[in-house]
Amino acid sequence: MSKYQHLFFDLDHTLWDFETNSQEALLDLYQRHDIENRLQAPVHEFLSAYYRINDELWALYRQGKVGKEELRHQRFQRAFHSFGNLEEDTIRRFEREYMELAPQKTALMPGTLELLTALKPHFQLHIITNGFAETQKVKLAGSGLQSFFDLILCSDTIGINKPEAGIFIEALKRTGAQRKNSLMIGDNLLADIGGARNVGIDQVYYNPKQERHQDKVTLEIKALSELLPFLL
Repeated sequence: MSKYQHLFFDLDHTLWDFETNSQEALLDLYQRHDIENRLQAPVHEFLSAYYRINDELWALYRQGKVGKEELRHQRFQRAFHSFGNLEEDTIRRFEREYMELAPQKTALMPGTLELLTALKPHFQLHIITNGFAETQKVKLAGSGLQSFFDLILCSDTIGINKPEAGIFIEALKRTGAQRKNSLMIGDNLLADIGGARNVGIDQVYYNPKQERHQDKVTLEIKALSELLPFLL
């Protein structure tokens, strides 16, 4: 019998396939707004710039150095401006349409539904995410994930981002879980793994690309299916 009773999952990149869903939305909008011709910027070059800038801004968001609206707008503004001038109205429209379209995409990481279906009868399942509440709810509902989870805790609803201790402590409080019977599963070594470890919660590092690192983790997996023999 597992010592764990409460399993806390990250959402983006862990269960919901952020890269696939985001790219599909960006490609649709890039074509819809004829950006390649307007900026003479091949879509693969734009995507490379956007992902780099987006990652930089999310790192600042986790540190509390930029806010939600600033992150959403600057990632597109800076990406477009790196190729030339684009009207502010177009950037705002692109941003708004992306926020509407991307969360409706439904691609999941391989094995997500099989994993959650197998775990649900044995554990209480929860989400702790730095994503924004209004978009995360759309993702969960549209992809068929919502019914698996008892608690869905989004950082912007309590004003504390992973890896800060407060969001993990709040999750424990809301679920009645204890550190010793809880497990955090996520793809981010800082936000998910480091954050959980620092408050005494065991961690599973989901590392499908098998990126090298020196962090100490309770368990590392490259496929979600590897979690089952560890827990059941």
